[in-house]
Amino acid sequence: MKQITIMVEDKVGVLADISYILGKAKINIDAITVTKVGENAIIYIGVKDEKRAKDVLMNNSYRVMSSENLIIKMSDQPGELTRLSKLLADSGINIENIHMLTRDKESAVFSIKVDKTSKAEKLLAPYLNLE
Repeated sequence: MKQITIMVEDKVGVLADISYILGKAKINIDAITVTKVGENAIIYIGVKDEKRAKDVLMNNSYRVMSSENLIIKMSDQPGELTRLSKLLADSGINIENIHMLTRDKESAVFSIKVDKTSKAEKLLAPYLNLE
């Protein structure tokens, strides 16, 4: 999944404005996380067409960055996140961003951004099959 990151001043209505702009452009939001940092907000949005979403938002005066995220599925049990993060750390791969997208009684699905995407894809191949 492609992720765009929007850094904005935290103010009432900013999320409504961003979602309106994307909706008007027929861009579906597949995942979203919003974090407040001081007087600012960082909005992470997962979309299929990150270039188009980025262009639409930049044309509306938003500061936007994009990145490639891996979507992984693992058992929803204590210690699984430890196992995954240790596997990456032992291979010299840094986790830059991680969001839980969904979970049920058996599994959890995460969006994860790492500093070495190609290496992580090979290492995490068993987790990338979302069927």
